[in-house]
Amino acid sequence: MTDMIARRARLMGPNVPTFYDTPVHIVRAAGVHMWDAGGRQYLDCYNNVPHVGHCHPKVVAAIAQQAAVLNTHTRYLHDNILDYIERLTGKFQHDLSQMIMVCTGSEANDIALRMAQAVTGKTGMIATDNTYHGNTAAVSALSTRRPPIGGYPGHIRLVPAPDSLRPVGGTLHGQAQAFAANVARAIEDLEASGFGFSGFMLCPSFANEGFPTLEKGFLDPTIDVIRRAGGIVIADEVQPGFGRIGSHWWGHEALGFAPDVVTIGKPMANGHPTAAVIARPDVMAAFREAFGYFNTFGGNPVSCAAALATLDVIEDEGLVENARIVGAYALDRMKELKHPMIAEVRGQGLFFGAEFVLDDAMTPATDFVATLVEEIVKRGVLLNRIGRHMNTLKIRPPMPFSKENTDQMIDVIKDALAATPVPA
Repeated sequence: MTDMIARRARLMGPNVPTFYDTPVHIVRAAGVHMWDAGGRQYLDCYNNVPHVGHCHPKVVAAIAQQAAVLNTHTRYLHDNILDYIERLTGKFQHDLSQMIMVCTGSEANDIALRMAQAVTGKTGMIATDNTYHGNTAAVSALSTRRPPIGGYPGHIRLVPAPDSLRPVGGTLHGQAQAFAANVARAIEDLEASGFGFSGFMLCPSFANEGFPTLEKGFLDPTIDVIRRAGGIVIADEVQPGFGRIGSHWWGHEALGFAPDVVTIGKPMANGHPTAAVIARPDVMAAFREAFGYFNTFGGNPVSCAAALATLDVIEDEGLVENARIVGAYALDRMKELKHPMIAEVRGQGLFFGAEFVLDDAMTPATDFVATLVEEIVKRGVLLNRIGRHMNTLKIRPPMPFSKENTDQMIDVIKDALAATPVPA
C-alpha cells in the first residue's frame, strides 16, 4: 500500500484525492460488493456510478458486443444515439426532448451554462454557496470546494444553500421565501453589474449541500423569481437522477419544478464515461445557433450501447421501485440508531444519511464523523460524508441494494458508533 501511494505521487503528482485515511486498493467488484487486493469483501454503500450494480453482465455484454462491431463518432450516422435519445427523453416531461451526449458531467454542465448564455444573451449565473458541478474552468467557478485562483469571477453569484438544521432566513417555515429572496437580490446585483442574469444551476437534491429535507414546492418561489427575470433553470441530475430517489425518475419531479435544461452523467452508462444535456427544442436551437459544438467521444456507439443496456436493467429489474422500498426501509433502520449526536436522519430512496452535531446550537461534529467513517470502512462497509461542514454521513449505494444489505450496514454503523469516542 505504501509503495502504491508513493508511486501515485511520483506519477500523478501531489494531492491526488483518495477516499479514507487508509486508501482502499480495489481490484474487482460485482453487484453491491467490492474486493481489495487482499481479498477482503466490502459492502458498497456509496458508489452511484455503477448504478445497476458493479460489472452488471448485461451492460458488460453490450459494451463488448458493440466494441466488436463499430465505435466511431456522430459525424457519421449511427442508430444507437438516436435510439437512446428517444428512449431517455421519454422519461422526461416539460418538452425536454432533445439531447447532446458528452463524456462527463462537467462537460454537460459546461454546455448547460452556454445554453443559458445563448438563450438570454447574458452571462450572469447563480448557484448555491456549497455546491459542486464539475471541473471545467466554467463550472468550477460555481463549485465551492476550492475557490478559483484570483477569486470567483464577476459574473458568478453564490446564494446561501438550504439547510435542514440551520435554515436560510432562520426558520424552516420561511426558508423557501428567504432562499428566493436571496436569488432575487443576486439577480439584481448581476443586472446592476452589467453581466445580466442568464440562469440558476442546482442539484434538485442539493446533494453536496448535505441533501436537506425539503418539501415539494420548496423551489416554487425561486422558480417564479427566475422566470420573471428571464433566466433559465438548469437541473443537475447527476446524483438524484435515474430513479435513485425511488419516488420519481428525476429529482426535479420530486421537488415539483420544470427545468429548462437537465444534465446527467455518472449513473447513465453504469461506469462507461457517458453524460448528456437534455433541453427543450427552443433552448437547443439557441445553443446550436450561437455555438459550434462537436464532441469526438460523446454519443459514440459503445457508450450508447452501455447506456441503452443500463436503461434495460433499470426497467427489467424494477430498480426504481427497489429504491423506493429499500430506501424507506433503510431510512427507518437509520432512525433506530440511538446516539446523542445524531441531529437528523434524512434522505430519499437510496440516497440517505444522518447529520451529527456537538450540541443544541447545532455545532457540526466534523471530526467525529471523519473518525466514524474510518471506523465503518475498517468494518467492511464503504460510505462517506458530505455537507458544508462534512458532518453528514452520505449513503448512496448501487440500485440493487437490498434489505439484507441494509441490515448489514446498520449493524456495522452501530458497532462503529460504539467504537468512536464522543467528544467531551
